[in-house]
Amino acid sequence: MENSALSMLPPIITIILALWTKEVYMSLIIGIFSGAMLFTGGSFLESIVTMFGIMESKVGGNVNILVFLVILGILVAAISRSGATKAYGDWARSVISGRRSALGLTAFLGMLIFIDDYFNCLTVGTIMRPVTDKFKIARAKLAYVIDATAAPICIIAPVSSWAAAVGSSLPEGSGIDGFALFIETIPFNLYAILTMIFMAFIIVTGRDFATMGKAVEKSNANFEVPTEYQENVSAEQMHVGNGKIIDLVLPLIVLIGGCIYGMLYTGGIQDGATISAAFADCDASKGLVIGSFTAFVFTALLYLPRKVVSFESFCGCFGQGFKAMVPAIFILCLAWTLSGICGNDYLNLGGYVGTVVNEHASIAVFLPVIFFLVSIGLAFATGTSWGTFGILIPIALSILTQFPADEAAKLLVICVAAILSGAVGGDHASPISDTTILASAGAQCHHLEHVSTQVPYVITVSICCVIGYLVGGVTLNGWLGLGVALACLAVVMIVVRAKVSAK
Repeated sequence: MENSALSMLPPIITIILALWTKEVYMSLIIGIFSGAMLFTGGSFLESIVTMFGIMESKVGGNVNILVFLVILGILVAAISRSGATKAYGDWARSVISGRRSALGLTAFLGMLIFIDDYFNCLTVGTIMRPVTDKFKIARAKLAYVIDATAAPICIIAPVSSWAAAVGSSLPEGSGIDGFALFIETIPFNLYAILTMIFMAFIIVTGRDFATMGKAVEKSNANFEVPTEYQENVSAEQMHVGNGKIIDLVLPLIVLIGGCIYGMLYTGGIQDGATISAAFADCDASKGLVIGSFTAFVFTALLYLPRKVVSFESFCGCFGQGFKAMVPAIFILCLAWTLSGICGNDYLNLGGYVGTVVNEHASIAVFLPVIFFLVSIGLAFATGTSWGTFGILIPIALSILTQFPADEAAKLLVICVAAILSGAVGGDHASPISDTTILASAGAQCHHLEHVSTQVPYVITVSICCVIGYLVGGVTLNGWLGLGVALACLAVVMIVVRAKVSAK
């Protein structure tokens, strides 16, 4: 069953079940097990062994991400118990005049915290959720703003874990500077650029439509915290400390600075590597652990001697923080396992997609739009942006070697940009994407509600991207493709403004 169309069944089964039943955990388990059954030829016992063998490998390989999430959960709980979040919320409510300002500040923080999308999703949600709740902003809309300023920002930020991942996706011996290529793709990453523009339009005008419009109308009429997060809200309201805004700001500064330096450290900055080289060679997940643990120690030293919280109360944050992260951790473990069963060592979904692309890539001018569509579909099916561009970038390089050097050089940048663009777009729409899961967790929004409300916006932006990449490929001019895509989005926004009333 490897490297065949059947390799698409597990993610398809998972996504259909998730959308139909609204139960993410069971849908993922069924999808994973169906993939294991395909791989083992229907052997029940071998499928169980395969399923949990993949899970063991994936969880072990991503343990730093899980540790980071737990430490971040503990930090969030500690800051909440200190009273610092309440102090910030009281200040923000006195300064922020309405929903537009609250969402605008959320977007600004999202763009400011560009170092890593995981860190972005959880940190921005934690800081802004009390403020947006005060203005009865739908949790689904908060999740959209968080998600729209997470991966789309990281994928065009030279100093981020994503830049390092893209650089490492180039095959060894290609002779191409991965970091330089990443920089060249930034202006032509249409999905990232158009998503941020469209998000700003939605925030400023308040013209939400489709499922998001219904969610916003419902929230305006009767704002409710999702049932699964009501206990978390009760815990967050147990402000037992006398913390000030500085007790929120300083730990976050240390967290951001620690994560940045942690990445540089793992990339060899202390061994003489340049900043760009250190980011290109860094271990992003290990850097996040270094930064989060540093912030944890700093927060303890900041709070305990000043008796902002008692020692017992601070230690009580361990269990509370871990518990708050359990839903995200569980979904991530299952999503990683699904990605594993579809990986090269098992059903090889990427190999099948690569074969299809190679067979239908004879016309050079359509390569950018082909790669965009394949990338968005693969990221949607597997729930991973990094895995998607890790598969498709080497394929793009191998295909482009068949063309004249001048044409190949022009197409390379546009095609890689299209792959990165589609990877983020498909990731945004996928219910099994880790960043989508964490955006839901950061906003404390029901996960499938976040997915269903975000998908119409993803489709809207993606259609404009398709037109842009088509023009860019035909003309071999990425700037012209960008201009056409922006023009298409402008038309969409004019129509939405005329047809949809502000909410």
